[in-house]
Amino acid sequence: MKTTNRPHGSARRRVGIVTAALAATALIVVGSGVAVAHPTTIAGTAVAAEQVNRDSVSSAQPFVPGSGGSSGNGLTDPGSTGSATSTPGAATSAQEVGVVDIDTVLAYAGAEAAGTGMVLTSGGEILTNNHVIEGSTGISVTVVTTGQTYSATVVGTDATDDIAVLQLSGASDLTMANFATAAAAVGDAVTGVGNAQGAGGTPAASPGTVTAINQTITTQADGSAASETLTGLIETNADIQSGDSGGPLFNAGDQVVGIDTAAQQGGYRTAGYAIPISSALSIAQQIESGSASANIVIGYPAFLGVQVSNTATSGRSRYAQPSTTVGGALISGVVSGGPAAAAGLTAGDTITAVDGTTIDSPSALTTTLAADAPGQTVTITFTDSSGDSQTASVTLVNGPAA
Repeated sequence: MKTTNRPHGSARRRVGIVTAALAATALIVVGSGVAVAHPTTIAGTAVAAEQVNRDSVSSAQPFVPGSGGSSGNGLTDPGSTGSATSTPGAATSAQEVGVVDIDTVLAYAGAEAAGTGMVLTSGGEILTNNHVIEGSTGISVTVVTTGQTYSATVVGTDATDDIAVLQLSGASDLTMANFATAAAAVGDAVTGVGNAQGAGGTPAASPGTVTAINQTITTQADGSAASETLTGLIETNADIQSGDSGGPLFNAGDQVVGIDTAAQQGGYRTAGYAIPISSALSIAQQIESGSASANIVIGYPAFLGVQVSNTATSGRSRYAQPSTTVGGALISGVVSGGPAAAAGLTAGDTITAVDGTTIDSPSALTTTLAADAPGQTVTITFTDSSGDSQTASVTLVNGPAA
């Protein structure tokens, strides 16, 4: 199994783009499901392993139209070390079909992010990576071929397999992506296409070959993006760029064989990784059917909007468990305008029960709320800063995308 150790200065990373202001403290936002760590270096939730400041995007090396944008150009022997085979160019018109740019707002974190997606249905369902939209409070999607921009909502997510499905508002008669029925094989010519560096407009195209299949990688924990293990991946020497996440990996016939997801750059090799499209579509079908499971979350998680200190493990993982030294869930802050704030909870209060279920730690609060849904009203029992026991009724709302 490939890991993210850096013996040669290389790093395997997910390839979205995020930019954010600095966070003042390490906090977790308690919603439903997992606790999202906010380290001191980045205020966004886990949408990308390489952090790219938008100020630097405009100064990135430009992509030259026609310099390798068509499938099969500029290839080297597939048995090479994996170095990138050519400079990314511009996607062809065939490679623009069914491709969308995705821009997200992470309001609770003061951040924005960018990535890519593909049209699943003419009615506006979009396939992308979960990490592209994770933590988002607002999503806009632009169809590359028309330039039309739509607001989007989350149909469902699978964080374990890094897949998400979105629904565009008011979309109809969209041209769907051309998904391949045959799997990629070693030596096949491929092209990774996407919203490289969040530039928008004509997608960038990075040609290469398939260098391996059925690969297992572990992404590097970076900023608020946790380390995660992904299996069954296509490996390519195409130069997959930041912002390409969720975009298509085309075969020589301009059919989508994979969804660009991660990359390793630096040191002695450059390698891109894509989820096979058959696997991605299978998960998408489960999401579309509304079939929640241990991995699949339908819609948005419930959100309470309280913050608890994560002093023991801040910045290491979005799944890191906070300190449990207090006899309950000690609130270090509340999200302005959130449900907890509206109910009168403040920093210094300690939550001791939810609907009668004892809360003896911050992690217990997260676990308990995971069973609740947006719109549900729960009774919070807490001890205020003066030591008095209080109760409050709180109506949970849609949280950031899981």
